[in-house]
Amino acid sequence: MDEIHAWAYLNRVVEATHPQIVRLVTEFGPVVVAERIKARAGLPEGLLNTTQARAQVDQSGQDLELAAAMGWRLIYPGHPEWPGELLSCFTTLEVRDRADAPPLALWVSGRDLREMLSEAVAIVGTRMASSYGTQVAAQFAGQFANAGVSVISGGALGIDAAAHRAALDAGGTTVVVGAGGIGVDYPRAHAELFDRIAERGALVTEYPPGVRPARHRFLTRNRLVAALSRATTIVEAGWRSGARNTANWAVRLNKPLGAVPGPVTLQTTSGCHDLIRSGEAVLVCSADNVRSLYRSVGTVNEDAQLELLWEKSAVQKLSRNELAVYDSLNSAEPTPVGKVAAQAGLAIALTTHLLLELQGQGLTNRVEGGWLRQEQRR
Repeated sequence: MDEIHAWAYLNRVVEATHPQIVRLVTEFGPVVVAERIKARAGLPEGLLNTTQARAQVDQSGQDLELAAAMGWRLIYPGHPEWPGELLSCFTTLEVRDRADAPPLALWVSGRDLREMLSEAVAIVGTRMASSYGTQVAAQFAGQFANAGVSVISGGALGIDAAAHRAALDAGGTTVVVGAGGIGVDYPRAHAELFDRIAERGALVTEYPPGVRPARHRFLTRNRLVAALSRATTIVEAGWRSGARNTANWAVRLNKPLGAVPGPVTLQTTSGCHDLIRSGEAVLVCSADNVRSLYRSVGTVNEDAQLELLWEKSAVQKLSRNELAVYDSLNSAEPTPVGKVAAQAGLAIALTTHLLLELQGQGLTNRVEGGWLRQEQRR
């Protein structure tokens, strides 16, 4: 058995990951571990029991052939596309469950995964998204795309889909981490979306061909969404939800976590508010807020970005004296210079000068009987 067939064999026999198997593969290599599992020897009794049901089911050749025919490839530690740096977050993780380990291998369709993940951020949330949540997910994803940041999500209905689509529409890249095997589009309604993503981004799964999505696989998948991201953004999530599970993984893996506040009247925002209130997540209102969670100090000037997004109006730019003169006028009835000066508390000469300055800015207009304010529209 060669190395790639050993990885494919282990991928199906172990399914996703197992802390002890990962350690053994790191020490002895995939071929030795695969042969020991097949021979039912040279492994701790617990692992022999864990792998017993599938040990003699070697579909590695068929899996690799089917994957290649469908445009998928298998990557593994040592492969040029393997995101080892991102997955190193598992090294300090306290093992509580068999999912508490990096993936043994990954099936990928689309562009170079390592390239897609050079700077990537997760956007996740409820399937039952409100119009507010959908709008925010799309806004964040578009901002990330414009900044050259890949968007990672789970490909589900609601927030996930809004984020994937917005990233593509903005000309960016996006990555789906699936909870089912190759050839299983879930949800089926997103088959066309997944095709678009495979062309412009990447589809990723730990599961071999034909494996159906299941609750435990979604929960296992969530750890990868958090692990492969520089930061995780929870846009809209209930008290108990898959997105909340992803948030828990981000915390356990010491990854930055941001949560978007929302209407307190919506049940689907209660999870976000709880994460912010507990201090597990940082309140974020833009993609730049999220990027500032993991980028070095000074890389993102949030105040400057906010100035660009919400530039001051002409009135907001006025000096104290200019504003006093402007506020002394109205748009319906002309006000004489003397009255303007009295209301503003300024000398008539200075008031006249300021009125002319404001007229040059399109904020006042001289008419018979005095001066009018020119109302501004934002």
